[in-house]
Amino acid sequence: MRNAFGSATAVIFASGLAFQAAQLMAQSVDRLEGKNVSIAQTTFKGRSAVQVNAAPDALNGASYAAVKDSSFRNGTIEVDLAGQPAAGAGGGARGFIGIAFRLQADGRYEYIYLRPTNGRADDQVRRNHSTQYSAHPDFDFARSRKEAPEKYESYVDLEPGVWTKYRIEVDGSKARLYVHGTEQPVLIVNDLKLEPRQGQVALWVGPGTEGYFANLKITAK
Repeated sequence: MRNAFGSATAVIFASGLAFQAAQLMAQSVDRLEGKNVSIAQTTFKGRSAVQVNAAPDALNGASYAAVKDSSFRNGTIEVDLAGQPAAGAGGGARGFIGIAFRLQADGRYEYIYLRPTNGRADDQVRRNHSTQYSAHPDFDFARSRKEAPEKYESYVDLEPGVWTKYRIEVDGSKARLYVHGTEQPVLIVNDLKLEPRQGQVALWVGPGTEGYFANLKITAK
């Protein structure tokens, strides 16, 4: 379908009153292809959702559920998500959860994610690391902190296991992250690391994460 601005819009799955395509909720799991994750249709805190859990042995950046037949270069991706450390996860687990975009056949992609347990940590440095931009496989959080400390991370109020509105706007080499429906971005990236190419969208979770997603909407520009 197309919106008033002429952009192609795909509502991949939705729940409750926001449900816009009758067949998509029942088939949403079928529209995902997992890599190092388990995927299930479930209910989380009263809402229909897709559950995406990272495999116990998954490496950082290696676990996601790609949306089949999705094609995205520029535009907007919106989703409601909730992430929390999985049972038995290590002490470094943060409930890492977000969206990967421009996923290529060779496995390269860009992604922006949240660390829900950092949002209200009693440690200002951890709070400052509540959001993160990275590019897989060459520009992870460790490299970004070494080369440009604080540039690709920011603070936003988060809680683990709580439904959170997430939206990214992508245009060429720029991306903006909006959380909780704010008018102003909580993270600004003006130099995305990969060449802007068409690619898949994926539901992304990090190591030790139990993640939930609902109301995914992709609007290509």
